[in-house]
Amino acid sequence: MTETIQMAHGAGGRMSALLTEKVLRPILGNPILDRLHDGAVLDMGGKIAFTTDSYVVAPRFFPGGSIGRIAVCGTVNDLAMTGAEAKYLSLSLILEEGFAVEELKHVLQDVRAAADEAGVSIVTGDTKVVGHGACDGIYINTAGVGEIIEGADLAPQNIRPGMDVVVSGFLGDHAATITAARHGLKLPDAIKSDAAPLNGLVKEMLRAVPEVACLRDPTRGGAAATLNELAAQSGTGILLDEESLPVRPEVEGVCELLGFEPLYLANEGKLLAFVPSEKTETLLAVMRAHPYGKEARRIGAVTDKAPGQVAMRTALGGVRVVDMPTGSLVPRIC
Repeated sequence: MTETIQMAHGAGGRMSALLTEKVLRPILGNPILDRLHDGAVLDMGGKIAFTTDSYVVAPRFFPGGSIGRIAVCGTVNDLAMTGAEAKYLSLSLILEEGFAVEELKHVLQDVRAAADEAGVSIVTGDTKVVGHGACDGIYINTAGVGEIIEGADLAPQNIRPGMDVVVSGFLGDHAATITAARHGLKLPDAIKSDAAPLNGLVKEMLRAVPEVACLRDPTRGGAAATLNELAAQSGTGILLDEESLPVRPEVEGVCELLGFEPLYLANEGKLLAFVPSEKTETLLAVMRAHPYGKEARRIGAVTDKAPGQVAMRTALGGVRVVDMPTGSLVPRIC
C-alpha cells in the first residue's frame, strides 16, 4: 500500500515526529538541522539565527488574531526560542483566484501591526496566485533572521535534572478559540487567541537569568508534544504538577465538552522555560513584570528518572504518563 500524507502529519505529535525522522532528516539532515531546534543558529561572522514557517490556519480571522498576526508572531517566536532577537522577515503569499482584495488588505494590516509590535521589518517577499479551489483563500510563509543575544546558549541538550519547568501563562487559549470559531460555539470575551510576539519577554528573561537552559513555544501538539520532544532530546524525565498547570476554567469547559486535554492544545503566545531551580524565583519575577508573562508559574521539574518520558502528578496524588499526541486534535491551527 502506498503511503500518503495525512492531516496528523502536520499536527505536531507522533506522526509529525515520524515524518521528520523517517523522511525529512534522512534526505535533508546535516549537523545544524539535526539539532531539531525551532530555528538554526548560524555563524556568519557573528552568530545569527534563521527560521521559516508556513501558516494555513482556518478561519483566517478569529478573536485575538488572524493568519497575518500568527505569521509574524510564529516566526518571531521561533527565533526568540533560539535566543535570537528577530530583525528581518520575509513574507510570501499564496493567494487563491477570487480572494477578496479587501480581505487581503485586512490580513496585511495585521501583519504590519504585529511586525511593528515585535520591532521587525518585512524586507522581502513573493506572491503567487493559484486557481480557484487550489487553496483555501490565502496561505502565508514567513522566514526570519535574528541576532543571537549575547551570552544566550539555548538548546534541548542543555536540560539537566535539578531544573524547573516554567510556563509563561494560561495554556490552550488559542486552540479553544479556533475550535469555538469553527463550530459556532460562543465563548466569553476573556477567551481569545494568545497570539503574541515573545521576543521582548525573552530578552528580559535572558538579561536577568542567563542560566536559562532552553526555551520552546508549545504550538502544535501543545505542551504535551513539546515536553515529550525535549525529554527525548535531552535524555531526561519531566514530572509535571497538575495543580500548578494554568488553565482558564472556560478552556477547561471547552475541553470537557469536546473531549480534549489542555496540555495537548496549541498555543501561539506562550513559552516553556527550563531553568536551574535556584534561579526559578528570579526568573518568575522578571516574567511576571512583562505583559506576556504576568501569569508565569513553575509547573514541574526535570528528573533523572524515566529518561525520555513526561509524567504528571495528579491532584489525587497519583502519577500518570503524559504521552506524545498521536493524532490531530485540531488541524490547521496555525
